[in-house]
Amino acid sequence: MTTEQTHMRREINEIPEAAARLLEGSRTALDAAGAALAAHDPAFLVTIARGSSDHAALFLKYAIELTTGRPVASLGPSLASIYGAKMALAGAGSIAISQSGKSPDIVAMAEAATRAGAVTIALTNTLPSPIAEASTHPVHIMAGPEIAVAATKSYVNSIIAGLAVLAAWTQDAALERAVRDLPMHLARAVTLDWSALFDGIGTSDSLYVLGRGPALAIASEAALKFKETSGLHAEAYSAAEVLHGPVALVEKRFPVLGLAARDAAEASVTGILDDLAGKGARAFLTADAHGRAAPLPFVATGHPLTDALCLILPFYGFVEAWSRAKGFNPDQPAALKKVTETR
Repeated sequence: MTTEQTHMRREINEIPEAAARLLEGSRTALDAAGAALAAHDPAFLVTIARGSSDHAALFLKYAIELTTGRPVASLGPSLASIYGAKMALAGAGSIAISQSGKSPDIVAMAEAATRAGAVTIALTNTLPSPIAEASTHPVHIMAGPEIAVAATKSYVNSIIAGLAVLAAWTQDAALERAVRDLPMHLARAVTLDWSALFDGIGTSDSLYVLGRGPALAIASEAALKFKETSGLHAEAYSAAEVLHGPVALVEKRFPVLGLAARDAAEASVTGILDDLAGKGARAFLTADAHGRAAPLPFVATGHPLTDALCLILPFYGFVEAWSRAKGFNPDQPAALKKVTETR
């Protein structure tokens, strides 16, 4: 195992600085996108993304639905690029997320949404780019160069950009403060130690990552990172959905990581992890009242949405170290490349 710091580890450490850079440097674009949504008052929104960006979109789906009551649906990019489907999106809001800004299917779907009359917002780490040209309101997420194949900074900054747009749209003062304070909370979160998971996972070749609401989006991203960086089979489930079938695989010493934020779902996630620990699972949970599950440290930000987002930083730190410990190079996962140009 190399002792030299990986690109992935450096980029994880840069997340608080990248968040601050976004909130300062893209303020005008963030406010303009929020104002456009306020002016058009969409009855519903759609998201367009793949991979880690789609997990960021899932987080924003919950954030928008919980804050505004407007339904949000994920559009399959192939609807435009492969099937040529005509979507009825007049008056809707659309959020496309692409780190590179040039994935052909994402761009094609964003173009189709704009042509259909939606208010189209692009969150991208690359300007100028095709996704920016395809959208009415491009936002530079300003994550900075991301060399490691596994996305970290761009995932977090995509969510922060979406939350900033949401706060500007709704004029939600509590959310505006929470977003403004995020760099400070992220700086604390990046220092947290989740090394207890090393022994918890041990030699297991599979595990579950559970969450509810916005934390389910964090669980989805965590499961992907296990696969990307170390080839470990990890599946993300709603902590409620896992009881409908997947729980059958949870036997003695099966690892389960529960991601709970300080929100209305915390007690539910805690109870389910406690039950799984009672069945013999190696259960870990980000909650003070953790029952029989082993506790993992977390940052309490004072807002349920930013609480959930801060959970990903200590996980990123852990999974990077886990990958190296298992003899992998987290900067260059097998069979993956930085830009996946799906059509």
